[in-house]
Amino acid sequence: MSSPTNTKTVWTGRILSGLAILALGADAIFKLAMPQQMINYSPPLGLAPDPGLYRTIGAILLVGVVLYAWPRTAFLGALLITAFLGGAVAVNLRADMPLFSNTLFGVYIGLVAWAGLWLRDPRVRALLPIAQ
Repeated sequence: MSSPTNTKTVWTGRILSGLAILALGADAIFKLAMPQQMINYSPPLGLAPDPGLYRTIGAILLVGVVLYAWPRTAFLGALLITAFLGGAVAVNLRADMPLFSNTLFGVYIGLVAWAGLWLRDPRVRALLPIAQ
């Protein structure tokens, strides 16, 4: 059974979701609009210096963010964002980046996104019952 929904819980979820949407949306837009700046950071990460790669990654992320922002498709968006962030963590691990600042940043954003969705959507709370 899902926990009762109150206004503070829903608004906390909306705020957390909004923070995730802002961070990931900005990342997607930077990847779409300024691939040269992204390319400058690609050698240490082991990525190809190809503007098309960054535009594709940005488009995929933007689709996930838009799906996450829309209540009916938020769960699918959260899944896509989680997959995207898993790839980001893997790239940073492979590049031997600092653990708590760079590598786990994707985990932090993912936790904020899922916490926001869990707090704002009673269907997700029913699917993922954390507290009884």
